[in-house]
Amino acid sequence: MTQYLACAALGILALTQSAAAQAAPEPAATGTLKLDRVVLLMRHGVRPSTKFPATPVGTTRQPWPAWSTPAGDLTPHGADAIRRLGSYDGALFAEQGLLPASGCAAPGTIVAWASSASRAIKTGKAFLETLQPGCAVPLDHPANEDDDVVFHPLDGSMEINGQKALAAAEALLPPGGIAEVVERNADAFDVLDRVVGCCPGKACATTARRRPACATHRASKLVAEPGDKPDLDGALGFASTVGQTILLQYLEGMPMRSVGWGRASKRDIQTMLRFHPIKFRYETRPAYVAERVAAPIARRIGMALSQGDAKVTLLFGHDSNLAALGGFYDLHWTMADYPRDDISPGGAIGFERWSDAQGNRFVRAFVQSQTMDQVRDLAELGKRNPPVRRYIAIPGCGDAETPCPLVTFNRITAAKLGNPAED
Repeated sequence: MTQYLACAALGILALTQSAAAQAAPEPAATGTLKLDRVVLLMRHGVRPSTKFPATPVGTTRQPWPAWSTPAGDLTPHGADAIRRLGSYDGALFAEQGLLPASGCAAPGTIVAWASSASRAIKTGKAFLETLQPGCAVPLDHPANEDDDVVFHPLDGSMEINGQKALAAAEALLPPGGIAEVVERNADAFDVLDRVVGCCPGKACATTARRRPACATHRASKLVAEPGDKPDLDGALGFASTVGQTILLQYLEGMPMRSVGWGRASKRDIQTMLRFHPIKFRYETRPAYVAERVAAPIARRIGMALSQGDAKVTLLFGHDSNLAALGGFYDLHWTMADYPRDDISPGGAIGFERWSDAQGNRFVRAFVQSQTMDQVRDLAELGKRNPPVRRYIAIPGCGDAETPCPLVTFNRITAAKLGNPAED
Protein backbone atom coordinates (compact mmCIF):
# COMPACT_ATOMS: atom_id res chain seq x y z
CA MET A 1 0.00 0.00 0.00
CA THR A 2 1.37 3.43 -0.91
CA GLN A 3 1.94 6.18 1.65
CA TYR A 4 -1.13 8.00 0.33
CA LEU A 5 -3.42 4.96 0.63
CA ALA A 6 -2.11 4.14 4.10
CA CYS A 7 -2.81 7.67 5.31
CA ALA A 8 -6.22 7.58 3.66
CA ALA A 9 -7.16 4.35 5.39
CA LEU A 10 -6.12 5.68 8.80
CA GLY A 11 -7.96 8.96 8.26
CA ILE A 12 -11.18 7.27 7.16
CA LEU A 13 -11.05 4.86 10.10
CA ALA A 14 -10.49 7.62 12.65
CA LEU A 15 -13.25 9.85 11.32
CA THR A 16 -15.70 6.97 10.92
CA GLN A 17 -15.12 5.75 14.47
CA SER A 18 -15.48 9.29 15.81
CA ALA A 19 -18.73 9.85 13.92
CA ALA A 20 -20.19 6.48 14.85
CA ALA A 21 -19.46 6.91 18.53
CA GLN A 22 -22.21 9.43 19.15
CA ALA A 23 -25.61 10.53 17.95
CA ALA A 24 -25.97 13.97 16.43
CA PRO A 25 -27.21 16.51 19.00
CA GLU A 26 -29.95 18.97 18.20
CA PRO A 27 -28.70 22.24 16.65
CA ALA A 28 -28.11 24.85 19.33
CA ALA A 29 -28.52 28.60 19.29
CA THR A 30 -25.18 30.23 18.54
CA GLY A 31 -25.50 32.45 21.62
CA THR A 32 -25.21 29.39 23.87
CA LEU A 33 -22.06 28.04 22.21
CA LYS A 34 -18.39 28.68 22.85
CA LEU A 35 -15.80 28.81 20.06
CA ASP A 36 -12.87 26.53 20.85
CA ARG A 37 -11.16 25.75 17.54
CA VAL A 38 -10.66 27.12 14.01
CA VAL A 39 -9.17 25.67 10.81
CA LEU A 40 -8.22 27.87 7.82
CA LEU A 41 -7.34 26.76 4.29
CA MET A 42 -5.84 29.84 2.62
CA ARG A 43 -4.77 30.62 -0.91
CA HIS A 44 -1.30 32.18 -1.21
CA GLY A 45 -0.96 35.92 -1.67
CA VAL A 46 -0.33 38.04 -4.78
CA ARG A 47 2.12 36.63 -7.34
CA PRO A 48 2.96 37.22 -10.99
CA SER A 49 1.69 34.76 -13.59
CA THR A 50 3.21 31.31 -13.17
CA LYS A 51 5.07 31.69 -16.47
CA PHE A 52 6.36 34.59 -18.57
CA PRO A 53 4.67 35.64 -20.75
CA ALA A 54 1.33 34.83 -19.15
CA THR A 55 -0.12 33.83 -22.54
CA PRO A 56 1.70 32.88 -25.75
CA VAL A 57 3.31 35.65 -27.78
CA GLY A 58 0.81 37.03 -30.28
CA THR A 59 -2.31 36.39 -28.21
CA THR A 60 -2.35 39.96 -26.91
CA ARG A 61 -1.97 43.19 -28.87
CA GLN A 62 0.93 44.35 -26.67
CA PRO A 63 3.44 42.41 -24.56
CA TRP A 64 2.51 41.71 -20.97
CA PRO A 65 4.02 44.22 -18.47
CA ALA A 66 7.13 42.98 -16.67
CA TRP A 67 7.29 41.96 -13.01
CA SER A 68 10.33 42.23 -10.75
CA THR A 69 9.38 39.03 -8.90
CA PRO A 70 10.14 35.62 -10.45
CA ALA A 71 7.23 33.88 -12.18
CA GLY A 72 4.75 32.42 -9.73
CA ASP A 73 6.48 33.62 -6.55
CA LEU A 74 4.96 35.74 -3.77
CA THR A 75 5.68 39.43 -4.34
CA PRO A 76 6.87 41.76 -1.54
CA HIS A 77 3.57 43.62 -1.92
CA GLY A 78 1.69 40.34 -1.65
CA ALA A 79 3.61 39.43 1.50
CA ASP A 80 2.76 42.81 3.07
CA ALA A 81 -0.95 42.24 2.37
CA ILE A 82 -0.73 38.81 4.03
CA ARG A 83 1.03 40.30 7.07
CA ARG A 84 -1.91 42.69 7.52
CA LEU A 85 -4.26 39.74 7.35
CA GLY A 86 -2.19 37.81 9.89
CA SER A 87 -2.23 40.76 12.28
CA TYR A 88 -6.01 41.05 11.98
CA ASP A 89 -6.60 37.33 12.52
CA GLY A 90 -4.21 37.27 15.46
CA ALA A 91 -6.21 40.01 17.21
CA LEU A 92 -9.48 38.29 16.31
CA PHE A 93 -8.34 34.90 17.62
CA ALA A 94 -7.16 36.54 20.85
CA GLU A 95 -10.53 38.27 21.26
CA GLN A 96 -12.26 34.92 20.65
CA GLY A 97 -10.13 33.25 23.34
CA LEU A 98 -8.26 30.96 20.95
CA LEU A 99 -4.89 32.68 21.46
CA PRO A 100 -3.49 34.64 24.42
CA ALA A 101 -3.96 38.41 24.33
CA SER A 102 -0.24 38.86 25.02
CA GLY A 103 2.83 36.67 24.85
CA CYS A 104 3.11 33.46 22.85
CA ALA A 105 0.67 30.59 22.71
CA ALA A 106 1.82 27.29 24.21
CA PRO A 107 3.54 24.95 21.74
CA GLY A 108 0.99 22.99 19.76
CA THR A 109 -1.74 25.61 20.08
CA ILE A 110 -1.08 26.72 16.49
CA VAL A 111 -0.36 24.11 13.82
CA ALA A 112 0.62 25.28 10.34
CA TRP A 113 1.26 23.42 7.07
CA ALA A 114 2.11 24.84 3.67
CA SER A 115 2.28 23.54 0.14
CA SER A 116 5.75 22.80 -1.19
CA ALA A 117 5.49 25.79 -3.57
CA SER A 118 7.62 28.79 -2.64
CA ARG A 119 4.67 31.22 -2.83
CA ALA A 120 2.69 29.15 -0.31
CA ILE A 121 5.63 28.79 2.07
CA LYS A 122 6.34 32.52 1.95
CA THR A 123 2.63 33.24 2.50
CA GLY A 124 2.61 31.03 5.58
CA LYS A 125 5.73 32.69 6.98
CA ALA A 126 4.33 36.19 6.39
CA PHE A 127 1.03 35.31 8.05
CA LEU A 128 2.68 33.68 11.09
CA GLU A 129 5.08 36.61 11.44
CA THR A 130 2.21 38.90 12.45
CA LEU A 131 -0.27 36.39 13.86
CA GLN A 132 1.78 36.38 17.06
CA PRO A 133 4.63 38.86 16.60
CA GLY A 134 7.94 37.72 18.05
CA CYS A 135 6.75 34.13 18.51
CA ALA A 136 8.49 31.36 16.59
CA VAL A 137 5.55 29.38 15.24
CA PRO A 138 6.85 26.47 13.12
CA LEU A 139 5.62 26.04 9.56
CA ASP A 140 5.82 22.52 8.13
CA HIS A 141 5.97 21.81 4.41
CA PRO A 142 7.19 19.07 2.05
CA ALA A 143 10.56 19.41 0.37
CA ASN A 144 9.09 19.27 -3.15
CA GLU A 145 5.86 18.67 -5.04
CA ASP A 146 6.61 14.98 -5.57
CA ASP A 147 6.41 14.53 -1.78
CA ASP A 148 3.39 16.82 -1.38
CA VAL A 149 0.55 14.35 -0.85
CA VAL A 150 -1.73 17.02 0.66
CA PHE A 151 -1.62 20.05 -1.65
CA HIS A 152 -0.33 18.40 -4.86
CA PRO A 153 -1.60 14.81 -4.74
CA LEU A 154 -1.76 14.46 -8.54
CA ASP A 155 1.94 15.26 -8.84
CA GLY A 156 3.09 11.87 -7.62
CA SER A 157 0.97 10.26 -4.90
CA MET A 158 -2.34 9.80 -6.75
CA GLU A 159 -3.76 9.17 -10.19
CA ILE A 160 -7.32 9.50 -11.34
CA ASN A 161 -9.01 8.11 -14.43
CA GLY A 162 -8.78 10.87 -17.01
CA GLN A 163 -11.77 9.63 -19.01
CA LYS A 164 -13.98 9.39 -15.92
CA ALA A 165 -12.87 12.88 -14.90
CA LEU A 166 -13.81 14.18 -18.35
CA ALA A 167 -17.22 12.49 -18.22
CA ALA A 168 -17.88 14.00 -14.78
CA ALA A 169 -17.02 17.46 -16.10
CA GLU A 170 -19.17 17.05 -19.20
CA ALA A 171 -22.11 16.02 -17.01
CA LEU A 172 -22.05 19.51 -15.47
CA LEU A 173 -22.41 21.29 -18.81
CA PRO A 174 -25.71 23.00 -19.64
CA PRO A 175 -27.92 21.51 -22.39
CA GLY A 176 -26.14 23.57 -25.05
CA GLY A 177 -22.72 22.34 -23.94
CA ILE A 178 -19.57 24.48 -23.99
CA ALA A 179 -21.08 26.73 -26.64
CA GLU A 180 -23.83 27.72 -24.21
CA VAL A 181 -21.27 28.53 -21.51
CA VAL A 182 -19.48 30.81 -23.97
CA GLU A 183 -22.74 32.47 -25.03
CA ARG A 184 -23.83 33.09 -21.45
CA ASN A 185 -20.62 35.03 -20.93
CA ALA A 186 -20.65 36.99 -24.18
CA ASP A 187 -20.56 40.28 -22.28
CA ALA A 188 -17.45 39.20 -20.36
CA PHE A 189 -15.77 38.15 -23.61
CA ASP A 190 -16.56 41.57 -25.06
CA VAL A 191 -14.72 43.18 -22.16
CA LEU A 192 -11.80 40.77 -22.41
CA ASP A 193 -11.46 41.23 -26.17
CA ARG A 194 -11.38 45.00 -25.76
CA VAL A 195 -8.75 44.84 -23.01
CA VAL A 196 -6.55 42.36 -24.87
CA GLY A 197 -6.83 44.53 -27.99
CA CYS A 198 -7.92 41.83 -30.39
CA CYS A 199 -8.91 42.09 -34.01
CA PRO A 200 -12.69 41.60 -34.28
CA GLY A 201 -12.69 40.19 -37.81
CA LYS A 202 -12.55 36.40 -38.04
CA ALA A 203 -10.23 36.66 -41.03
CA CYS A 204 -7.57 38.49 -38.98
CA ALA A 205 -4.24 36.74 -38.79
CA THR A 206 -1.77 37.01 -35.93
CA THR A 207 1.32 38.74 -37.31
CA ALA A 208 3.76 41.33 -36.05
CA ARG A 209 1.71 44.04 -37.75
CA ARG A 210 -1.80 42.85 -36.96
CA ARG A 211 -3.81 42.36 -33.83
CA PRO A 212 -4.40 38.85 -32.53
CA ALA A 213 -7.71 37.19 -33.31
CA CYS A 214 -10.28 37.63 -30.54
CA ALA A 215 -10.52 35.01 -27.82
CA THR A 216 -14.09 34.17 -28.80
CA HIS A 217 -12.81 32.90 -32.16
CA ARG A 218 -11.04 30.02 -30.44
CA ALA A 219 -13.14 26.93 -29.89
CA SER A 220 -13.50 25.95 -26.25
CA LYS A 221 -13.43 22.28 -25.32
CA LEU A 222 -12.90 19.94 -22.42
CA VAL A 223 -9.93 17.64 -22.95
CA ALA A 224 -9.13 14.47 -21.03
CA GLU A 225 -5.69 14.30 -19.41
CA PRO A 226 -4.29 10.83 -18.58
CA GLY A 227 -4.26 10.31 -14.82
CA ASP A 228 -5.28 13.91 -14.21
CA LYS A 229 -8.10 16.44 -14.15
CA PRO A 230 -9.66 17.50 -17.47
CA ASP A 231 -8.38 20.65 -19.15
CA LEU A 232 -10.72 23.46 -20.24
CA ASP A 233 -8.96 24.51 -23.43
CA GLY A 234 -9.57 27.32 -25.90
CA ALA A 235 -11.33 30.64 -25.32
CA LEU A 236 -12.59 29.87 -21.80
CA GLY A 237 -9.19 28.72 -20.56
CA PHE A 238 -7.45 31.68 -22.16
CA ALA A 239 -9.98 34.08 -20.64
CA SER A 240 -9.41 32.65 -17.15
CA THR A 241 -5.65 33.19 -17.45
CA VAL A 242 -6.03 36.73 -18.76
CA GLY A 243 -8.55 37.74 -16.08
CA GLN A 244 -6.37 36.36 -13.29
CA THR A 245 -3.22 38.01 -14.63
CA ILE A 246 -4.84 41.43 -14.90
CA LEU A 247 -6.37 41.02 -11.42
CA LEU A 248 -2.88 40.34 -10.04
CA GLN A 249 -1.57 43.50 -11.71
CA TYR A 250 -4.32 45.49 -9.99
CA LEU A 251 -3.73 43.87 -6.59
CA GLU A 252 0.02 44.44 -6.89
CA GLY A 253 -0.65 48.16 -7.01
CA MET A 254 0.59 48.68 -10.55
CA PRO A 255 -0.41 52.06 -12.01
CA MET A 256 -3.67 51.83 -13.93
CA ARG A 257 -1.82 52.64 -17.17
CA SER A 258 -0.13 49.23 -16.76
CA VAL A 259 -3.17 47.27 -15.53
CA GLY A 260 -4.56 45.58 -18.63
CA TRP A 261 -2.44 47.90 -20.81
CA GLY A 262 -4.43 50.84 -19.46
CA ARG A 263 -7.68 49.44 -20.86
CA ALA A 264 -9.09 47.72 -17.75
CA SER A 265 -11.09 49.33 -14.95
CA LYS A 266 -11.78 47.58 -11.66
CA ARG A 267 -15.29 46.77 -12.92
CA ASP A 268 -13.79 45.28 -16.10
CA ILE A 269 -11.55 43.08 -13.96
CA GLN A 270 -14.50 41.87 -11.89
CA THR A 271 -16.34 41.00 -15.09
CA MET A 272 -13.40 39.06 -16.55
CA LEU A 273 -12.92 37.22 -13.27
CA ARG A 274 -16.09 35.25 -14.00
CA PHE A 275 -13.98 32.95 -16.16
CA HIS A 276 -11.84 31.80 -13.21
CA PRO A 277 -14.58 29.90 -11.32
CA ILE A 278 -15.92 28.59 -14.64
CA LYS A 279 -12.57 26.92 -15.26
CA PHE A 280 -12.58 25.39 -11.78
CA ARG A 281 -16.22 24.27 -12.12
CA TYR A 282 -15.31 21.92 -14.97
CA GLU A 283 -11.72 21.02 -14.13
CA THR A 284 -11.68 20.68 -10.34
CA ARG A 285 -15.16 20.80 -8.79
CA PRO A 286 -16.79 17.71 -10.42
CA ALA A 287 -17.45 15.21 -7.63
CA TYR A 288 -15.34 12.48 -9.24
CA VAL A 289 -12.34 14.82 -9.24
CA ALA A 290 -12.92 16.83 -6.07
CA GLU A 291 -13.67 13.87 -3.80
CA ARG A 292 -10.27 12.45 -4.69
CA VAL A 293 -8.07 15.52 -5.09
CA ALA A 294 -9.40 17.24 -1.94
CA ALA A 295 -9.38 14.07 0.16
CA PRO A 296 -5.99 14.70 1.87
CA ILE A 297 -7.01 18.25 2.86
CA ALA A 298 -10.53 17.21 3.92
CA ARG A 299 -8.96 14.52 6.09
CA ARG A 300 -6.63 17.04 7.76
CA ILE A 301 -9.50 19.41 8.39
CA GLY A 302 -11.65 16.65 9.86
CA MET A 303 -8.85 15.46 12.13
CA ALA A 304 -8.01 19.02 13.21
CA LEU A 305 -11.64 19.61 14.23
CA SER A 306 -11.96 16.27 16.04
CA GLN A 307 -8.61 15.40 17.59
CA GLY A 308 -5.44 16.88 19.06
CA ASP A 309 -4.91 20.05 21.08
CA ALA A 310 -4.42 22.69 18.38
CA LYS A 311 -6.83 25.60 18.69
CA VAL A 312 -5.72 27.17 15.39
CA THR A 313 -4.87 25.03 12.36
CA LEU A 314 -3.56 26.81 9.26
CA LEU A 315 -3.18 25.33 5.77
CA PHE A 316 -1.48 27.47 3.12
CA GLY A 317 -2.10 26.31 -0.43
CA HIS A 318 -3.55 27.29 -3.77
CA ASP A 319 -6.81 28.29 -5.42
CA SER A 320 -7.01 24.76 -6.82
CA ASN A 321 -7.05 23.38 -3.24
CA LEU A 322 -9.93 25.65 -2.24
CA ALA A 323 -11.83 24.84 -5.44
CA ALA A 324 -11.39 21.10 -4.84
CA LEU A 325 -12.57 21.44 -1.23
CA GLY A 326 -15.56 23.40 -2.48
CA GLY A 327 -16.40 20.54 -4.82
CA PHE A 328 -15.80 17.95 -2.08
CA TYR A 329 -18.48 19.45 0.20
CA ASP A 330 -20.43 21.28 -2.56
CA LEU A 331 -19.69 24.60 -0.86
CA HIS A 332 -20.55 27.89 -2.53
CA TRP A 333 -19.46 31.37 -1.52
CA THR A 334 -18.83 34.97 -2.42
CA MET A 335 -15.44 36.27 -1.26
CA ALA A 336 -15.56 40.05 -0.68
CA ASP A 337 -16.01 41.82 -4.04
CA TYR A 338 -15.13 38.80 -6.19
CA PRO A 339 -17.55 36.77 -8.36
CA ARG A 340 -19.45 33.81 -6.93
CA ASP A 341 -17.18 30.85 -6.16
CA ASP A 342 -14.05 32.77 -7.15
CA ILE A 343 -11.01 32.50 -4.89
CA SER A 344 -9.09 35.64 -4.02
CA PRO A 345 -5.34 35.77 -3.36
CA GLY A 346 -5.10 35.40 0.43
CA GLY A 347 -8.73 34.23 0.54
CA ALA A 348 -9.64 31.33 2.82
CA ILE A 349 -12.26 28.74 3.59
CA GLY A 350 -12.53 28.27 7.34
CA PHE A 351 -14.22 25.92 9.77
CA GLU A 352 -15.02 26.85 13.35
CA ARG A 353 -15.71 24.33 16.12
CA TRP A 354 -18.16 25.37 18.81
CA SER A 355 -19.17 23.54 22.02
CA ASP A 356 -22.22 23.75 24.27
CA ALA A 357 -22.45 23.30 28.03
CA GLN A 358 -23.09 19.56 27.63
CA GLY A 359 -19.90 19.07 25.61
CA ASN A 360 -21.64 18.66 22.26
CA ARG A 361 -19.62 20.03 19.36
CA PHE A 362 -20.73 21.88 16.25
CA VAL A 363 -19.14 23.19 13.05
CA ARG A 364 -19.68 26.38 11.07
CA ALA A 365 -18.03 27.07 7.72
CA PHE A 366 -17.04 30.52 6.51
CA VAL A 367 -15.00 32.33 3.87
CA GLN A 368 -12.66 35.23 4.53
CA SER A 369 -11.11 37.65 2.05
CA GLN A 370 -9.62 41.09 1.81
CA THR A 371 -11.30 43.29 -0.76
CA MET A 372 -9.43 44.07 -3.95
CA ASP A 373 -8.67 47.60 -2.80
CA GLN A 374 -7.57 46.50 0.67
CA VAL A 375 -4.83 44.46 -1.03
CA ARG A 376 -4.02 47.05 -3.69
CA ASP A 377 -3.74 49.86 -1.11
CA LEU A 378 -2.12 47.68 1.59
CA ALA A 379 -4.84 48.90 3.93
CA GLU A 380 -4.47 48.36 7.66
CA LEU A 381 -7.12 45.90 8.82
CA GLY A 382 -9.07 46.28 12.03
CA LYS A 383 -12.58 46.57 13.42
CA ARG A 384 -13.22 49.69 11.35
CA ASN A 385 -11.81 48.14 8.20
CA PRO A 386 -12.02 44.35 8.48
CA PRO A 387 -11.61 41.75 5.77
CA VAL A 388 -14.93 40.28 4.69
CA ARG A 389 -16.08 37.18 6.59
CA ARG A 390 -19.24 35.32 5.63
CA TYR A 391 -20.68 32.08 6.98
CA ILE A 392 -21.62 29.57 4.28
CA ALA A 393 -23.86 26.49 4.22
CA ILE A 394 -22.48 22.95 4.38
CA PRO A 395 -24.91 20.88 2.27
CA GLY A 396 -26.40 18.04 4.26
CA CYS A 397 -25.28 19.78 7.43
CA GLY A 398 -27.54 22.80 7.80
CA ASP A 399 -27.69 26.31 6.44
CA ALA A 400 -25.18 29.14 6.89
CA GLU A 401 -26.80 30.36 10.11
CA THR A 402 -27.27 26.99 11.84
CA PRO A 403 -24.28 25.25 13.44
CA CYS A 404 -23.85 21.71 12.17
CA PRO A 405 -23.21 18.87 14.67
CA LEU A 406 -19.57 17.83 14.35
CA VAL A 407 -20.63 14.18 14.28
CA THR A 408 -22.75 14.90 11.18
CA PHE A 409 -19.90 16.79 9.52
CA ASN A 410 -17.57 13.86 10.23
CA ARG A 411 -20.05 11.38 8.75
CA ILE A 412 -20.28 13.43 5.56
CA THR A 413 -16.49 13.60 5.35
CA ALA A 414 -15.96 9.92 6.11
CA ALA A 415 -18.56 8.86 3.53
CA LYS A 416 -16.82 10.84 0.77
CA LEU A 417 -13.38 9.60 1.81
CA GLY A 418 -14.50 5.99 1.99
CA ASN A 419 -16.69 5.93 -1.11
CA PRO A 420 -15.84 8.80 -3.50
CA ALA A 421 -18.06 9.48 -6.50
CA GLU A 422 -17.49 7.22 -9.51
CA ASP A 423 -19.17 9.19 -12.29
